[in-house]
Amino acid sequence: MKVYGIKNCNTVKKALQWLDGHGISYEFHDFKKLGVSLDKLKQWEGTYSWEDLLNKRGTTWRQLPQETKDAVTDATSANKLLLEKTSAIKRPVIEQGNTLLLGFDASEYEQKLK
Repeated sequence: MKVYGIKNCNTVKKALQWLDGHGISYEFHDFKKLGVSLDKLKQWEGTYSWEDLLNKRGTTWRQLPQETKDAVTDATSANKLLLEKTSAIKRPVIEQGNTLLLGFDASEYEQKLK
C-alpha cells in the first residue's frame, strides 16, 4: 500500500493514525519532498475526476490569485497546477492494488482496506 500526502496535513495524520491503529503497513510518499508525476495524476483521474483531486478547501488553493484559479478549467490546466503546487492535491491518496481512495473516511477504509 502506498499513501500519498503531506506529513503536516491533519487529514493525512488522521488517515495514518487509522492505518497504524489497524496494523496496516504502508509506504508514505510525501508530495512536498518527492512531488508527483503527470502520469500518476492521469492514472488517478481514471478513478477520480480532476475536480475531485483538486483541493479547493485547502490553504494553497485559497491563497492563489483569482486569475490562477479562473485558469483551471479542465484536466490539463488542473494537472499543470497540481504539478506546480502539490499541496493543492486532495489528501491522502491511497493506492492498494486496484483500490484507490481519496481523503479520509474511516468507514470507507474499514470496508476497502482489510
